[in-house]
Amino acid sequence: MRLLTWLVSNAIALAVAAWLLDGIYFEGPHHGHAELTDKLVPLVLVALILGVVSSFVKPILKILSIPLIILTLGLFLLVINALMLMLTSWLAGQFDLGFHVDGFWTAVAGAIVITLVDWGVDRLIGPDRDR
Repeated sequence: MRLLTWLVSNAIALAVAAWLLDGIYFEGPHHGHAELTDKLVPLVLVALILGVVSSFVKPILKILSIPLIILTLGLFLLVINALMLMLTSWLAGQFDLGFHVDGFWTAVAGAIVITLVDWGVDRLIGPDRDR
């Protein structure tokens, strides 16, 4: 159950970021039922990629950048999150999922949106009851 809530939370956060920011988008139709049917599977797959990247690559980058995190009072974590989003976009491109992030500053804005929405969805879902 925890994996499912994590995946849904990531998918909702990615969908909101793609909806709010012009530089983050999925290829395909932009309106109606066709948009939902054509983008749902890529959205879930990109959410899975983001989760895997955040689980395996992000901790390594955090450990390697501890001095920068301390020096910037934690703001460098935003750069790490943006880099994770850009890596996710690159990996999605390798799998031809049609997910794109246009540039570093768009990735920074997307990282902020994804973090806030993910936090909000986690608060709505409530604590994990499987523990």
